[in-house]
This record gives sequence, structure tokens and C-alpha cells, in this order.
Amino acid sequence: MSSIPLPERFTGCLLGLAVGDALGGRFEGQSADWIAARYPTPEALTASPPADTLHYTDDTQMAIGVAETLIENLDVLEDRLCHHFVSNYVPSRGYGQGARRVLEAMEEGRDHKEVAATHFPGGSLGNGAAMRVAPVGLFFHDQLDQVWEQARLSALPTHTHSLGIEGAQLLAVAVALCLGGAPFDRATFFGELLRRCQSDEYRARLGQAATARLPEEVARLGNGIKAPESVPTAIALFASAPSSYAEVVGRAILLGGDTDTIAAMAGALSGAHLGVHAIPAELLRRLEDDEKGRTYIADLAERLHQACELSAGS
Repeated sequence: MSSIPLPERFTGCLLGLAVGDALGGRFEGQSADWIAARYPTPEALTASPPADTLHYTDDTQMAIGVAETLIENLDVLEDRLCHHFVSNYVPSRGYGQGARRVLEAMEEGRDHKEVAATHFPGGSLGNGAAMRVAPVGLFFHDQLDQVWEQARLSALPTHTHSLGIEGAQLLAVAVALCLGGAPFDRATFFGELLRRCQSDEYRARLGQAATARLPEEVARLGNGIKAPESVPTAIALFASAPSSYAEVVGRAILLGGDTDTIAAMAGALSGAHLGVHAIPAELLRRLEDDEKGRTYIADLAERLHQACELSAGS
């Protein structure tokens, strides 16, 4: 495992996110029973995707914006992050109503934070900040305190609820831990995540995730759009099958519910740990390759790694 070069892990993470998102997007909102009736195993699902071309959703599109911001600035700067969110914004990618209103406010130069606060009283605790945060975990991977802070900053344009922010922070740290190079150590991995928990809710759910190995145990953590109901699930999915990208993403989708985002987060973790060559070639082939598709994302990962090295040397 330690022999996998870091650039391959960066590429594996971003393409792993995009493939999980695109494949999961074909099943979003379906029940676990409905999916299982058509695909009884994770292997059956990943070996025979339901479409020749897999199109990613807002999860990947916003993660691209985060990566572009880090490459450009070597830091999360809110005005530049908002710029990239707006420049990439394609409403048909599956953005929720609240996200569309916030992004349209950014586009029109209005107070997007006021729009977010109005639409989500108390702030959004959804998984929208976590779904896009993987580039932060990659870029600051050897500085976990920086990962924690920069993930917070990356969430703030759209998320102000503490649970929405903490979900992004935990997922980003999990990505960073996956780049360590050593064989996966469950105790060390969950120990670091639990040490950083701020809320009782995440502490309890990650405690359950740390012992969840069977699919039915992982399923009890949830499959919803709220960050506490999906971030621990994605982390548990990765930890339940750390040696197989296809198994992780297939299990994520078989849970039903918010399949695109959970598969995107779990796929990012698996890709970061195993590298790009662990992603089934047929799934990569089917990932869209238009203007900002497969080729662009692979190049983006390479440039993110180069920017990371530049930042470390400065």
C-alpha cells in the first residue's frame, strides 16, 4: 500500500469521488429494496452500470470548484471559492432548491449568506459541504489542524450550522488520513476522527461506525441528506472494505437514499487510499469526458498535487 505514489492517490480521490457520484446519481432517492431487486450484490452493480455514460452531479461540480480554488490560491479564500462555484454552476446537475438560491445570489452579487440563513433557519446541516471537501483533505493532508480549519472555511459560503460544518471537517480529515501510505489501521483511523469530534452526535455515530463491519451494521448509521446521517456512513463504508473501491461504492449505493453523495464521499476515501488504478476501468471509461469530465478531473488532481508541493516548499 505504501508504494502507491501520492499523485496516484490524489487522482484516485477526485476520480473516485466523481465515479461514485455519477454511478450513485443513477439511483438517488430509490429504496434499498428497489436497488437490491435489480442488483443483488455490490459486484453486480459495479460490473454492469445502468448507463453507458455516467454523468456526475453537483457533488463533483462543487468539488472541482474547491480544487480550482486551492490550485489558484494555495488556500481557501471565500470570494475565490464563490467565484469558482458560480463559474461551474449548472443547475441541471442536481442542485437542491436551497443551493440553487444561494448560488444564484452569489452570481447576482447579492448577500448569499443572508439567502442561506433565510432558506435554512439556523444554517444548513446537510451534507453539501462534506460532499465537496475532499480536495481540502488532499491539499493539507500532512497538517491535520489545517485540514480542520480549511474545511471549515470551505463550508461557510453555504453552511453555517455546526453539524453541517463538522461533517465536512471530519470527512476532510478522513481523506487526509487515507493518504498516510501505511496499511489501513481501523483503531488509528477512528481514534483520530473521534479525538476531533466536537459534538456528541458525531461522537456517538462515529463510535458506532468504528465497529460497523457488516452492511446491515453500516445501514443503521443512515442514508439521508443530513450530514450526521451520511458522513459517518460514508466513513464506515470505506472502513468496511478498505481494499476494494468497487465494494465500497457498490455497498454505498445499495443503501438507497442519498446514493450519489454517500457514494461520492466513500469513493473519495477509497480512491485516496488505494489510488486511481483501484477504480474499475469500465467505470472510469463510462464517466463523462466533456469539458470538465474525466480527463479534466485527472489533470486537476495532478495540478492540485503540484500546488500542494509548491505550498509545502514555500
